[in-house]
Amino acid sequence: MRLVFINPNSTEAMTDAITAVARRALPEAEITGLTNTGAPAAIEGAADGELALPGVLALVRQSREADAIVIACFDDTGLGEARNEADCPVLGIGQASYLMAEIMGRRFSVVTSVPVSLPVIRENIERSGFSGDCASIRASGLPVLEIDRGSEETRARLAEEILRARDEDGAEAVILGCAGMAPLRADLAARTGMVLIEGVAAAAVLAQAAHLAGRAAG
Repeated sequence: MRLVFINPNSTEAMTDAITAVARRALPEAEITGLTNTGAPAAIEGAADGELALPGVLALVRQSREADAIVIACFDDTGLGEARNEADCPVLGIGQASYLMAEIMGRRFSVVTSVPVSLPVIRENIERSGFSGDCASIRASGLPVLEIDRGSEETRARLAEEILRARDEDGAEAVILGCAGMAPLRADLAARTGMVLIEGVAAAAVLAQAAHLAGRAAG
């Protein structure tokens, strides 16, 4: 299976980290990571998403040989438009996270980066019909690139917000609402004891399922 992860931002190091997580989740697949070099360094809110969209769609068009494509930004930047361009299944890591929470039967909270990201995430959850399972959406106040660096202070702050989602909102699972959190999942799970859903790995597994289902139907 040829699986392409498209990073809508221009931070190459984040693409590398995303690809590494995806390869661990699905080692049997041929996984490629592509970086949207003309985009903002991080996608924080709707305005950054609009700036990133043309490059995302160009990368989708370059991925004609892919069996599935993943949009590796929790905002699912350009997901609908990408599906119109692609000849294969296209998933977003936000979408994959919500689906995984539903499959697991867990009421979830999302812990994300900065407050400007909240409206896009809320709209995506409502549009996709997951509002009834969503306990809360929480901004950690940490910028995306700071999360990507993964310092001790960053991990401690994220762990604090995860525990608040459990204790104050009744979350049974917490979705890590930023691609930069993907490499931090194991550490944050150890710190909090919570069920954590991470969208890169979830998208890899669901992309494989979509590909196999398509082959069976064909």
